[in-house]
Amino acid sequence: MPFISTTTNTEITKDNELALKSRYAKALSLIGKSESYIMLDFVPNHSMYFGGKSDSPIAFVEVKYFGKAGRGSLNSLTAEICSAVSQELGIAQDKIYVKYEAVESWGWNGSNF
Repeated sequence: MPFISTTTNTEITKDNELALKSRYAKALSLIGKSESYIMLDFVPNHSMYFGGKSDSPIAFVEVKYFGKAGRGSLNSLTAEICSAVSQELGIAQDKIYVKYEAVESWGWNGSNF
């Protein structure tokens, strides 16, 4: 049950969303997660600053997941996420932050895991 939120100061088209959805789902297999329960959020055209400036495309990707993932797996996942965002949205990889949060309790369908 991973949740990935992608916030950027650029436009995100429906085609971009679908491409990122596919690439994120494939990348999540690196931490043992499947597309079955993935939830995605896309926040385009957001007012953002990087290094005190707002003159270039930037993105913040937040990944929340239930369970644990090793550092090596997360490094590989970061590489995949940065590649996907860079290629699909035209954002330089050095202008992308990725945050991970392992969640101990996750509610779904009226109960918790």
